[in-house]
Amino acid sequence: MQFRQKALSKLQSPEELDLPVRFARPQGRLVLAVTVVVMAVAGFWAFTGSVSSKLSAPGILTHAEGSYMLQSPFAGQVTAVSAKEGQLLTPGAPLLQVRTERGDQTVRVVAGGRVTTLVAKMGSVLTTGADVATVERVQSPDDPLVAMLYVPGGSGAAIPVGASVDLSVQSAPRQQFGVLRGRVKAVGRAPQTPGQISGFLGDSRLAAQYSKQGNPVAVLVQLEHSSTTKSGYRWSSTDGPPYAVDSTTPVTAAVHLAAQRPIDWLLP
Repeated sequence: MQFRQKALSKLQSPEELDLPVRFARPQGRLVLAVTVVVMAVAGFWAFTGSVSSKLSAPGILTHAEGSYMLQSPFAGQVTAVSAKEGQLLTPGAPLLQVRTERGDQTVRVVAGGRVTTLVAKMGSVLTTGADVATVERVQSPDDPLVAMLYVPGGSGAAIPVGASVDLSVQSAPRQQFGVLRGRVKAVGRAPQTPGQISGFLGDSRLAAQYSKQGNPVAVLVQLEHSSTTKSGYRWSSTDGPPYAVDSTTPVTAAVHLAAQRPIDWLLP
């Protein structure tokens, strides 16, 4: 009953309106001030700052006109091989001699270029339409290299022409020689099918690899030249590798996308 009586007395007492107002402690005012300053700085940065991002994509070093897979128009056994890998051939040059039911026939290259892969060997038995060689469309061994990248279909629109690209080259360890420098020259307008990729690279295996996550968009990267490096191209290191880089070498690219304001991420 004693506690109940105290409660009744409390209810019957007038409000303590004459007591002074208690302000926040100095520590609380400091925390509030710091919070306001941080929010103001963050808001200013969101509207005036910029954040850059990168897009990673696989690719390959090649030449601008790509390669093609040469197929045998004859069925029979290979009795002679007239070329070797790395050799530069003129249009219509003989590549293989095939013994058929109608006598010996010559398989010739369709377009001139460098033989990068020779599938058919002496004694091989061919069927009509069998792959016999991959030929890279070049006129001279000194033709400049490019990098062809294959990015996810939905990411192509985010890549601007002229964007800088860092290329990690499989044959030149990044830890030792750095990255190869380049810039985006062209971005495909539509995703490419495995058949289109294979038609350009002359390699169905690579086409399947680049398409395993869906049809990608092709991005052409022009390599930056340098007269002071052995490879003839500019690297993030001073000299780059002490040897030339070759076509058909796999690369992994980091494409520098256009900088964005942080506020743009929040706006639709």
